[in-house]
Amino acid sequence: MYAAGPDAPNADPAGVFKDLPESARAVRERARAFALEKVAPVIDDYWHRGEYPAHLTKELGEADLLRDGIAVDGREGWSRLEAAMVGMELGRVDLSVSTIVGVQGGLALRSIDLCGSEEQKQKWGPALAEGSVAGAFALTEPTHGSDSIGLETMATKVDGGWRITGAKKWIGNGAIGPEFGAPAISVVWARDTDDGQVKGFIVPQDAEGYSAFHLKEKIALRCLWQAEIDLQDVFVPEENVLPGAQSFKNTAQVLFATRLGVAWAAVGAAMGAYEVAAQYASKRMQFGRPLAHSQIVNERLARMQSTLVQAQLLALHCTELEDRGELSGELASLAKFTSTRAARSIAADARDLLGGNGILIKNRVARHFADIEALHTYEGTETVQALLIGRGVTGKSTFAG
Repeated sequence: MYAAGPDAPNADPAGVFKDLPESARAVRERARAFALEKVAPVIDDYWHRGEYPAHLTKELGEADLLRDGIAVDGREGWSRLEAAMVGMELGRVDLSVSTIVGVQGGLALRSIDLCGSEEQKQKWGPALAEGSVAGAFALTEPTHGSDSIGLETMATKVDGGWRITGAKKWIGNGAIGPEFGAPAISVVWARDTDDGQVKGFIVPQDAEGYSAFHLKEKIALRCLWQAEIDLQDVFVPEENVLPGAQSFKNTAQVLFATRLGVAWAAVGAAMGAYEVAAQYASKRMQFGRPLAHSQIVNERLARMQSTLVQAQLLALHCTELEDRGELSGELASLAKFTSTRAARSIAADARDLLGGNGILIKNRVARHFADIEALHTYEGTETVQALLIGRGVTGKSTFAG
C-alpha cells in the first residue's frame, strides 16, 4: 500500500510543499527515502509483535535524521521547517519511528542542548545524534500527566551530587538500557527538596537504583517502548546536573520546542491514511465498478482532502513563524490541537472506506488509526491544548478552580 509513480495519489493536493526552500526539500526527500526503503518493509511485523526496532535508531543516526535538526559536533543546525519534514515523512509511514526521533532528538538531546553545559553537550550530543546511546525524557509520572508541573519525584543534594527517588511513567526509550543492555540515558526531571524547584539530571539507565520495564499492553505506538521507571535513591554526580534546568520554566521551554513536531507527525500520518484511501478507492471493485465511481466515496475523499490541507497549511504557517521567532504558545497549541484532530478524522474515514481490509495491519490505516490516539494525548491532551488556546482568547486561565 505504498504507491509510487505518476498514478500515485497526491498527498499534497494544494501544493503546500511545492515551493519549499531547497534545503528543506532535500531533507524531506532523504527522510521519505529512508521511510520507504528502511521502515516500510519491516514495520508491520515489528508493530504486530510490539517490538522495538533498535536497528532503525542507529540507521536514522547514520542517515543524520535522529537529531531533530539540533547542531551537534560540527553538524550544522537545521531550520525548524527542515526538521519538521523529517517528522512528517517518517510519520507518513509509521508514527512509532517518528516518535523515536521526537524522543531521542526532540526531547532528550534538546534538553541537553538547551540546558546542559558545554562539557555535557560534547559528551552526550554526538552519541545521541548518531544513535549509539539511547535517550529518554523522564517527566511524566504515574499520578502526574497533564499536570506534570506537580511532579513528586524528589532530588536531594548530598556530597558530590544528588540522590533521586520517585517514579516515572510513559517514558519513551526509558527501558532501553535495562531491557536491551544497551547504552542509554534518561533526562530525569525532579523537584529539589531544598528550594522546591524542578531541576534536570542526566541519569545513565544502568545507575544503581534505576529500574524500568516497558509497558506491553498498548494498542498505539507499539514499536516505541514506553517505560515505567522506579528511581530508588539514585545517585547523580554533580557533573550530570543540567546547569540550565533550574525550574519548570526550563522544562516547559523544551516541551514548547517539540509541540510543533507532534503536529507535523500527525500531518504525516494524515497524509499516509489519505493516500491509502485514495489509492484503494481507485482500485477496489464493488458492484462492477471502482469505489471511486461512487458519489459518496468522492464526497468522503473531498472531506478528507479539505481537512488534510487545512492541517498542512496551519502547520507550515506556524513553523515559518517559529523560524522567525514569532510563534506564540497559543498558536503552537492550535497547531497540535488541529493536526491531531485532523489526523484522527482522516484515519477514521480511511479505515471505514477500506471496509474489512481497513483492519489489516498491512494496509497501514489500522496502524495510523491506532497510533494517532497516542499523538492526540501526549505532549498535552486535546483538552489541555484547548485550555491553552482558550486562555489566549479570553485572557483567563481555567486550569484550576
